[in-house]
Amino acid sequence: MYLQRRNRILRQSAAIRSLVAETILTPSDFILPLFIDEGENVKTEISSMQGYYRNSLDITVREVKELWSMGIKSVLLFIKSKDELKDNTGKEAWNPDGLMQRSIKAIKNAVPEMIVMTDVALDPYSIYGHDGIVKEGEIVNDETVDALVKMSVSHAAAGADVVAPSDMMDGRIGAIREALEESNFTRTGIMAYSAKYASCFYGPFRDALDSAPGFGDKKTYQMNYANRIEAIKETLMDVEEGADIVMVKPAMAYLDIIREVKDAVTVPVSAYHVSGEYAMIKAAAKMGWLDENKAILESLTSIKRAGADLIATYFAKDAVKLLNA
Repeated sequence: MYLQRRNRILRQSAAIRSLVAETILTPSDFILPLFIDEGENVKTEISSMQGYYRNSLDITVREVKELWSMGIKSVLLFIKSKDELKDNTGKEAWNPDGLMQRSIKAIKNAVPEMIVMTDVALDPYSIYGHDGIVKEGEIVNDETVDALVKMSVSHAAAGADVVAPSDMMDGRIGAIREALEESNFTRTGIMAYSAKYASCFYGPFRDALDSAPGFGDKKTYQMNYANRIEAIKETLMDVEEGADIVMVKPAMAYLDIIREVKDAVTVPVSAYHVSGEYAMIKAAAKMGWLDENKAILESLTSIKRAGADLIATYFAKDAVKLLNA
């Protein structure tokens, strides 16, 4: 049989497949989310995220040093606020001596070259578990933006390289950019959660920080998962307002959105491989239904193939070890 083209020629060995691979994962692609708690020598496994922990700052600093040695160059910080510090204003979020601010300083002191990104949202500090200030049962926009601005400037003052607003309030990127400029934090970047959907896949994350909404849901500010064009609109607005990096969240169920956002913008695109996506792979592997290592690499490759330049993932350490094996 004569064939003009035999496509299998380029699939016949691991070496050839590697040579012509269109999508390559590297440690530099990954952002590792870290959960930080008060105390010393505290290491608490998150029940719904098998193998993932909320650590005190001393353990976190040791881990960041290990991450840097592995080639992971960026971390995204989340803190668990004490209940007695929570209120409806979020004022603990911009406390210069708060856990987030201390964490930024400690990590930058220990590993100055590590890119420290910080979560900017009020839910860890809110008695209601919402991303904004609540008035008469409504999450109000403009007053929340004022709080997010204070939070962002506080993170920049502590030494954050990138602030990452995850709240989905209208106009917050422009307000944060203006405040950073006015405060002379002209080297602080903004990674905007531009297309953040109201997703069921965030459940384990809320266990990690005890930040589940105390009433209702987040559908009045996070996006409807049925919408595609809205994601492009939101992202383009954030870029216009001064975002340096834009994000799609979640990742695996939104690969089409990642691709469309990538095609629409000229700034780097990140995607968040969220806690529920992590937990599903872990649970299926535990049951023997799939090979965990293969699922990690295939999932992350699919996210990058869709167009993500950066991937926030709880599998970052595992993936680097697999890539270096």
